[in-house]
Formats: sequence, structure tokens, C-alpha cells
Amino acid sequence: MKIAIWSDIRCPFCYIGKRKFEHALAQFKHKDNVEVEWHSFELDPQAKTQPEKNAYDYLAEVKGQSKEWSMEMHQYIKDTAAENGLVFNFDELKIANSFNAHRLIQLAKSLGLADDAEERLFAAHFTDGKNIANLDTLIQIGIELGIEKAIVTQMLTIDSFSDEVRYDEKTAQSIGISGVPFFIINQKHTISGAQSADIFLKALNQGWLEGEPQR
Repeated sequence: MKIAIWSDIRCPFCYIGKRKFEHALAQFKHKDNVEVEWHSFELDPQAKTQPEKNAYDYLAEVKGQSKEWSMEMHQYIKDTAAENGLVFNFDELKIANSFNAHRLIQLAKSLGLADDAEERLFAAHFTDGKNIANLDTLIQIGIELGIEKAIVTQMLTIDSFSDEVRYDEKTAQSIGISGVPFFIINQKHTISGAQSADIFLKALNQGWLEGEPQR
């Protein structure tokens, strides 16, 4: 059974949704027969990397809200993350464009390491306060994933895997995906957002009972 997931490293609910999905998958009787395929999605392709700007001011500016509203929203997200075993450190978060991070994920995907890349990049961005647009940071993460430094460095210094990122985004647009995380189970059932583990588990069981989609 195949699960396609569109996600953006800059999206806190994508990390939370990943963890909720994993909790559901751990309870799924047929988990060994599940193939997860990650797809790229940029919430804001035009986002500028601004590591000097704090997350609270940035969100307030983007949404046209007060800093107090932004701080309350970040606290809500932080609490939700904690409920799912995640540590979000918004005081250290670096505002960064995610395109190159997606290229690294696509490289990792070609080597069977996409899930590991997603996890490491999410943690780097939300927990460790790393700049996910910084090439040295991405090279180090690539090395941690077990990819040779020369391969990661070459990929990042040229245009490799840019087409794969854009293809995923065009596909998302063509099927009407406007927000992430977005899950498609067996090419039929869709789940939008960081839903509960129970909802994910129900969808997994339904997808399994219905079997492979007709071709």
C-alpha cells in the first residue's frame, strides 16, 4: 500500500502531522506492506532567508497581526508539538527559504533516505535552530544521512534535483493541493492537515481493505 505525502520543512504542522502519522502506522497491522513516498511543497516559494529575524515578528508581519497574537500562536503550536513528543524551539528558529532543503530531500529520496532526510531537516529547523537554507548546514545534514560529502556538495552547487522539486509542486497544483501536510492513501483516500492518529489509522485500515486501486 502506497502513501504519498506532500510536505514543507518550514511547516510546523507538517512535522506534527508526520509524527501523528507515524503513531498510527506503528499500530497498523500491515505496516510492513506500506510504502511512504515524500513529495516537495513550498508554502511560500518567494520566502526570503532572514536568519536575523525572529519567528514571532516574521509571522506577525506575514499575517498582518500583532506580535502578541503571533506569540500566542507559536505557544499553541509548541504545546501541540510537545503533546506529540516533539520539541519546538521557536526562540532559535531561523527564517529560511526551503527550496535547497527540498533538493536535498530529493537527493536522499533517490537513495532511499527520504524519510530520514525529512526527519533530520524538521529537527534542524524547529528544534536545533539551524538555517536550512545554508549550504554548509545542508551538506552536514547530508553527511549525517550517510551521503558522501562530495555528492551533496556537487548537488547543492549546481541545479540538480530542482526539476524534481518543481515537478512535485506542479503535481500538487494539478490535483488541487493548496496546503500541507497532505496525504494520499492508495491513490484514493486523502487526508489534509495534521489529523489525529486515530483518523490516520482508520484511513490506513480502509485503504487496506479496499486493496490496490483499479488501473
